[in-house]
Amino acid sequence: MERAISTQHELQLARRMSRLGTETAFEVLNKARALERQGRSIIHLEIGEPDFDTPANVVEAAVDALHKGWTHYGPSAGLPDLRQALAEYVSRTRGVKVTSDEVVVVPGGKPIIFFTILSLVDEGDEVIYPNPGFPIYESMINYVGGRAVPIALREERDFALDVNELESLISDRTKLIIINSPQNPTGGVLERRDIEQIAKVIGDRNIMVLSDEIYSRLLFDGGQHFSIMSVPGMQERTILLDGFSKTYAMTGWRMGYGVMRADLAAHMTRLMTNSNSCTASFTQVAGIEAIRGDQSSVDRMRDEFQRRRDVFVAGLNKIKGFSCRMPKGAFYVFPNITATGWKSKALADALLEQAGVAALSGTAFGAFGEGYLRFSVANSLENLQQALERIDAWTRKNL
Repeated sequence: MERAISTQHELQLARRMSRLGTETAFEVLNKARALERQGRSIIHLEIGEPDFDTPANVVEAAVDALHKGWTHYGPSAGLPDLRQALAEYVSRTRGVKVTSDEVVVVPGGKPIIFFTILSLVDEGDEVIYPNPGFPIYESMINYVGGRAVPIALREERDFALDVNELESLISDRTKLIIINSPQNPTGGVLERRDIEQIAKVIGDRNIMVLSDEIYSRLLFDGGQHFSIMSVPGMQERTILLDGFSKTYAMTGWRMGYGVMRADLAAHMTRLMTNSNSCTASFTQVAGIEAIRGDQSSVDRMRDEFQRRRDVFVAGLNKIKGFSCRMPKGAFYVFPNITATGWKSKALADALLEQAGVAALSGTAFGAFGEGYLRFSVANSLENLQQALERIDAWTRKNL
């Protein structure tokens, strides 16, 4: 039997690969699972994933679709019926007229981030993005050779961006502004007046806005979502990103969508053709049921996240060195840990390895996340209570 010859040739990667970042949540999840395999008990508060099952009516629709043969290629932009359902949904919820040729269905939310930046940003173009923020924004801007311009989200403003600061960052090179509300990782929300001021600052400049609204249905305390797409004059300059993962607990189904002007949608569709061909057909049929069917599961999930948020924030605020604001949306809490005297990454590592609680360092979301940790409350109240006890016990021993 011939032995495999070990390779002698150095891997010569394209330079752009050195500019590609990552999403730390998945790395921490792997580390936490490795500890579990060693017999350790770990409470998972690191991954941004609802702990609920996909609603039964959506699962049934997918099973039915499989039996009916929805197992073939579909159009790159998405099934016409789903695009129509999404156009109607966005028209209704954002108060604007959207047609199905302005909707592109993709496998998850990330492709809309990737495709927006790929199709709009040339080398040297500037993109303003929230920091701390979803790490893929900065990663993709750097990857295509754009210039990532962070706008700091500060705790004293409840993590809403400062519009005056935004104005000072806009230059002749600004091609795209990314906003995210409700926000990951902070749970901050841009109120209607914030959104209107952002639109005012942009004025009539030819700057596109990627509005990441993936958590739009997860607003607490009766908050109302408002999209920059709803501001007069902004629709043709807005790419709305939304999806099914967070709202309907469909993270593993991989289905998101973008809503944008039809000429840009055609280019995004070409990127889909070149990369994924299409989103799985049977999941799209299930998506029609998710959008048009019974919505009570969405409300139940939101109410449960709010209950957990209240318990977890109250508990964190009793722990030495921790202080935490009440997030207004999404399912994350973002406590300030500067009073512990620890750096974010070191503290997150210690809590995982010594206390058995998996959280993310604020710096996983950019440099302005130093001094914070992100916990996902997408876990049972029982587990959240246990996590609080473990963190409290660790701080008593170590601080």
